[in-house]
Amino acid sequence: MKDKDEIIHFFPGHIREMLEQAEIDFEQLQEIRLRAHKPFLLRMGGGEYFLSGQGEVLKEPERAWSVTQKELRETMELVGKYSLYAYEDELKQGYLTLQGGHRLGVSGKAVLEGDKVKSIRYISCLNLRLSHQIIGCGDKVLPFLYDETGLKHTLIISPPRGGKTTLLRDLVRQISNGTKGLKGSTVGVVDERSEICGCFQGIPANDVGIRTDVMDACPKAEGMMMLIRSMAPEVLAVDEIGREEDIRAMETALFCGCRLLATVHGSSLEDIRSKPLLKRLVEEQIFERYVIMGYGMGPGTVWKILDERGSVL
Repeated sequence: MKDKDEIIHFFPGHIREMLEQAEIDFEQLQEIRLRAHKPFLLRMGGGEYFLSGQGEVLKEPERAWSVTQKELRETMELVGKYSLYAYEDELKQGYLTLQGGHRLGVSGKAVLEGDKVKSIRYISCLNLRLSHQIIGCGDKVLPFLYDETGLKHTLIISPPRGGKTTLLRDLVRQISNGTKGLKGSTVGVVDERSEICGCFQGIPANDVGIRTDVMDACPKAEGMMMLIRSMAPEVLAVDEIGREEDIRAMETALFCGCRLLATVHGSSLEDIRSKPLLKRLVEEQIFERYVIMGYGMGPGTVWKILDERGSVL
């Protein structure tokens, strides 16, 4: 996680002053949500809070600052450096990737070109999701992912905001660098939404290791094929699989000898079995390790690690 100044400089005028005055642990801050004519909202440490016009952190919304449309517009102008056209390709996907690996989600009126979204106008909500890199959070998990044959195909299962991307990032770093007793491996990362590596203008802001090649802002299926053809990865890492084309690309990676490291939204192995596209991968024991995450002791809690048969390790 970067320092306070890095975060508040994304915001204009009064909002910046509020954040400067607020007693906030920026290491625990996960999201800053601005909705037109709605209370200023923060997500910290798994909880939800509001911010007053004087920077007071509140648990109830009644005295919270009501965000104006002007503040939304000024925020977009600031993060776009007053030239939003340069971000059109990202904006039509509903977000902008910011320096430091943070991501600004955007919603409003979609502008269509045929049946495709061309851009977003009349922006009504902004959600700054902050990039948190926790070096070493994969220390206790990594030994369970190896045996005498090497890295096992691994699927991390977690509910939204459960910490799966943070864990994936640190596992990529350690697998790439190598650890005591484990040789470093070439890792290919397909970072469709720039969340794993936090790339800004193609350069990772997060430490993802010395042997890692990144395909940034690229659809997962296409990115996997590109990396296999061009970079010969030993390990292929992707976040939030779920589409049919993702599954087909992963099967191709298996035939090419790549080890798989992936994440998916879910609460349990049974939950994954209930999803038609993923059911076959479970039944055919494609994945040899399942890391089940939850909220027990806050985001990033690892409940259990299972083998390909679903037995607890």
